[in-house]
Amino acid sequence: MRVLVTGATGSVGRHIVEQLLAKGIEVRALSRKEGNLPTGAQAVLGDLDIPVTIESYLQDVDSLFLITQSDQSDSKFLKNQSIIQMAKKANVKKIVALIDFFNNPIEEVIQNSEMEWTILRPIEFMKNSLYGWAESIQKEGKVRHAFPDSLSARIHENDIASVAVRALIEQGHHNKVYNLTGPEALSIRSMVKQISEVIGKPIDLIELTEEQARQEWKEQGYDDEFINYFIIEMGKNPPMETYTVLPTVEEVTGKPARTFAQWVNENKQNFI
Repeated sequence: MRVLVTGATGSVGRHIVEQLLAKGIEVRALSRKEGNLPTGAQAVLGDLDIPVTIESYLQDVDSLFLITQSDQSDSKFLKNQSIIQMAKKANVKKIVALIDFFNNPIEEVIQNSEMEWTILRPIEFMKNSLYGWAESIQKEGKVRHAFPDSLSARIHENDIASVAVRALIEQGHHNKVYNLTGPEALSIRSMVKQISEVIGKPIDLIELTEEQARQEWKEQGYDDEFINYFIIEMGKNPPMETYTVLPTVEEVTGKPARTFAQWVNENKQNFI
């Protein structure tokens, strides 16, 4: 059996590659740039933004792990659609797609592809705690954030990979949409406290006003559409899906989902 893993050096893909190899599965690992991959993986270079660059790697592949583009523009949709059509033409039997937790129009294309399919919809990654936090904790011992009491059931990237691997190589996952969360809904305040406890260093949580948050995000290059979405949907009024804990990881893998404390212990060097 051969599996093509896209995004193979990314936060989820690298775990998928490792787990597949540990099970004796032949892995073709695709990434845009050369990166460290486990011994045994067939490393290939390609860009999902340029579908023709990956077309040849779909040959002689049984299953495909596809990271879809989070940007829902027409351009990204057409690129994702092209890759799915290429996979079908190459007689790929099964596709497991990582998709935004909220509705993405590419889902319908996957479901109508005539391949066996599984869709993974993870809530926010635990790794997102690194962005904007790691550097400020290292240099200042501070985290700046608006809405520190908003909740999210963030998921460990390795748990996403474990579910993906089951779907890629086992039967019983066809026509399934798996919404994936971690085992607990945590606030920003609680996560900062856990990081502080693990690294043994006090961290000041500075609560930003809405206007301060808008200004910081603008300075970081985010557009008004993103800023408005984050403030309204993820801050002021987050949808229930973002903080509702689901048992999917354990149901699929037979193992409890990893906690945020576990993730911090594995990644504490980034905060020290």
